[in-house]
Amino acid sequence: MTVPVVLAGARGHGHWHLDNIRRLQARGTLRLAGICELTPLTADEIPDGLGTPEQSADLGALLAATGARIAVICTPIPTHTGLALTAAEHGAHVLLEKPPAPSYAEFRRMADGLAKARVVCQIGFQSLGSHAVPAIRRLVAEGAIGEVTGVGGAGAWARDEAYYRRAPWAGRRRLNGTDVVDGVLTNPLAHAVATGLAVLGTTRAEDVTGIETELLHANAIESDDTSCVRVRTPRGPMTVAATLCAERPGEPYVVVHGGAGRITFWYKQDRVLLQRAGHGPEERVYGRTDLLENLAGHLAGGDALLVPPVDTGAFMRVVEAVRTAPDPVPLPADAWRLLPAERRRVVPGIEDLVAAAADRLALYSELGASWAPSKEVSTR
Repeated sequence: MTVPVVLAGARGHGHWHLDNIRRLQARGTLRLAGICELTPLTADEIPDGLGTPEQSADLGALLAATGARIAVICTPIPTHTGLALTAAEHGAHVLLEKPPAPSYAEFRRMADGLAKARVVCQIGFQSLGSHAVPAIRRLVAEGAIGEVTGVGGAGAWARDEAYYRRAPWAGRRRLNGTDVVDGVLTNPLAHAVATGLAVLGTTRAEDVTGIETELLHANAIESDDTSCVRVRTPRGPMTVAATLCAERPGEPYVVVHGGAGRITFWYKQDRVLLQRAGHGPEERVYGRTDLLENLAGHLAGGDALLVPPVDTGAFMRVVEAVRTAPDPVPLPADAWRLLPAERRRVVPGIEDLVAAAADRLALYSELGASWAPSKEVSTR
């Protein structure tokens, strides 16, 4: 049966969702019934093959008019909880973009409200649909790399100054008194954090026993663009270092460290490298299950939901630690430089530092970065 779906937030990253819905509509899985945008999309903005869906700036009215069973929510972070609960009021199940909420309290309000309404929610961490994640867990369980000592994550990306002007909430911690928490660890490279927690097998809120953060920024923003976090769990630590100020951007990855080897996972590529004592390196590329397709399959009664809210609780503990930490520290002027042609700021040497943090499970301050804070912030 074809499932009617509405998309809230069809511009920006929402274009990706439009294309994905078109793919699933062509297969007969879904039908785009409506688009929720403050300004309606023009005919040119709607991909061919999607027809003429109903449009409205009111998600509740759109759901009532279309009878949609699924709402895909790809709107600014502070609106996630309210729109998800609106969908629940109309009996619609939800695919909610990451990060699910700007605070742990809002996350709980959303998750509890959806559970009370008996609708299901999939959180849009697409990397957690990778078949590599359960494969890595199996390798670990089989002892392929010995006893796990921790997980590291590294993300060295580049964003120009226009990136922070794309929306009023971009690069903000708060906007008009409302939490936003649009930092490198909580939004653009949030997948590194969530994926690291997933391969470690510590995805629930109760799995977190302590968090340390170092939050900094080179750009003239309120939030952080060059940061690291160490999450302590009963299964060992997870340390993720990330920046949007790389001179040489690269593919983000997580690495599982063991006493007899390591597993590196380039999660955007679904690529895994196993290195262990007494064996040559083994590399494999895995498939991936689309999260919207998985949600539709779950509603049809056959598929287990891949990323329910409960399995993002540990990630939301990290968001809360970032939210409640002191405001990010601006990097000194001699720690970054402007690339005029690209209109972006870079931190020389940050790629090597990010990689070293993932390799050694260390914070910037522990690696001797001259600009790192002398004492990290700890949250428990």
